[in-house]
Amino acid sequence: MKKVFLILAAVGVMSFSAVNVYAQEAVSEATATEEVVAVDSTAVETVATEVEVANPETDVEGTPMHQAIKQKFLEGGAGWMTPILLCLIFGLAIAIERILYLNLSSINTKKFIASIEEALKNGGIDAAMDVARNSRGPVASIYYQGLSRYGEGLDVVEKSVASYGSVQMGLMEKGLPWISLFIALSPMLGFMGTVVGMVAAFDAIQAAGDVSATLVAGGIKVALLTTLAGLIAAVILQLFYNYIVSKIDSLVISMEDSSIILVDMLTEYNKK
Repeated sequence: MKKVFLILAAVGVMSFSAVNVYAQEAVSEATATEEVVAVDSTAVETVATEVEVANPETDVEGTPMHQAIKQKFLEGGAGWMTPILLCLIFGLAIAIERILYLNLSSINTKKFIASIEEALKNGGIDAAMDVARNSRGPVASIYYQGLSRYGEGLDVVEKSVASYGSVQMGLMEKGLPWISLFIALSPMLGFMGTVVGMVAAFDAIQAAGDVSATLVAGGIKVALLTTLAGLIAAVILQLFYNYIVSKIDSLVISMEDSSIILVDMLTEYNKK
């Protein structure tokens, strides 16, 4: 890009130099002045065209990117493109909310377990429960539930930890069915728009009684644009969905390992 601007600057300097030379000659020759003005106008138009093409904020045709997207959206038909856009918006909203929730649920498990073990040694069950209560995340919630059932026996603690682990897993997976629905629905709406567009194209051919590119171009354009929009929405949501699922799997593994460590700690504490 810097090379392009340097070239344009050089062309501009050369153009202004040419203007000065031609202006000096114009003092003696009026006809030559008119020719110089014409040449200078052509050079300015050429430079302006080059600057417009080199602008990184425009596409090949000089149209801003957001305007091009808006134009394609309207060409695809608001009746089919709007539901696809809504699927993308709602799916992204749920995905972002889940990502924030899961990131806030993630803690340093090793540090947390160490603090629980230290609290058990120094203050007993009540101190460990205070540490778990003041910590965030599903692991801390499971520890609090298990510690609160310590007086009922280790068997009850194990059942409580397992049951509450399922509850925490359900909370983490909240909203995922809706993302899956939008992933499946977006391409379906796109394909439906494709079918409608092709039907419109064949209706136009039947009404005209002749096959013409201008007759079928509109229907085929709607078909292709709606399909493209649906696939793009599905791909974007699928990426977010897979990231969320991987994050949940990581938290579940951490919960299971921490639950085993909790039972072992309480078993050792019960022997004292």
